[in-house]
Order: sequence, then structure tokens, then C-alpha cells
Amino acid sequence: MHPQTAAVAAPVESLIRVIRGQKVLLDTDLAALYEVPTFRLNEAVKRNRERFPDDFMFQLTAEESRSLTSQIAMSKTGRGGRRTLPYAFSEHGVAMLSSVLNSERAIQMNIFVVRAFIRIRELANQNAELAARVERLELG
Repeated sequence: MHPQTAAVAAPVESLIRVIRGQKVLLDTDLAALYEVPTFRLNEAVKRNRERFPDDFMFQLTAEESRSLTSQIAMSKTGRGGRRTLPYAFSEHGVAMLSSVLNSERAIQMNIFVVRAFIRIRELANQNAELAARVERLELG
């Protein structure tokens, strides 16, 4: 991995959350990475909604949003914060963003984000393999 890629990928990996059993990035985190306002990112997605089926992107429920607000430092509605529920983007949704956000920054960050998703998948596979080896040793 290129050193610059590693430096950016590590923080990106820390932004990936599991919601509804899917690994996702929130619209606010993606907007920060792409250096665009969240409403602009969501505006571009809404103009191209047909490119984002439910397995690419979904809107959080009020309960999911409240849970995240209590876990992380998301601003609360009524205090200058957002007035809509956040959107969550799967790996495929993030890849699709490059087709609707056509800036150089968006393209570069999409590459980093997709690599972060791949790295998490590789780590999960390695951990599963290690657990299987340990179990075989314990049984043997």
C-alpha cells in the first residue's frame, strides 16, 4: 500500500459503521472526506436517485439516528444541526458516488474509501481463518 494511501485509509476505516448488518459510511463523514457540504452531497444523490438502490444507500430511522447521536458527536436538531435523518452508504453506494460527484477530490477519496472497505473485509476473513485454526487445534 502506498504510504499516503495508508495514512488516509486508517481514518476512513474508523468511520465505517455497521448499521442494519451492513458496513456503511454516513453522509456527513463522506461529505467531510470529499470536502463538500453534506446537503450538496445529498442533493447530488437525490438528483440521481435511480443510481442508489436500497442496498447502496438508505436513510436512517429516527431511532438509529438517536443511537448514533448518543454514541458519536453528531449535532442535535434545533441547535444548528441537521434537520433530516442521515443517509448511510454501502461500499457499492460509495463507488456510485464517484459518478455523481465529479470532482478530483471525490474521485480520489472514493478510491481510499473503497480500499478501506476491502481492507476491513480482508481483516474479517483473516480473523475467521485464525479462529478456525485455533478451533482445530483445540479439538485435535
